[in-house]
Amino acid sequence: MSKWECDACAYLYDPEQGDKENDVDPGTPFEEIHDEWVCPECGAGKEYFRKVSI
Repeated sequence: MSKWECDACAYLYDPEQGDKENDVDPGTPFEEIHDEWVCPECGAGKEYFRKVSI
């Protein structure tokens, strides 16, 4: 699965880890996260994330 980086703060969303604090289970692809989800570090919306190759 691809990882996604926030352009505003460089937070890296890793689908294998998810975002437990915001009810995103491990294994959830970025595309399947609800549209209201925001970056847990800076509050930026999903539109501020881009797919990265690591």
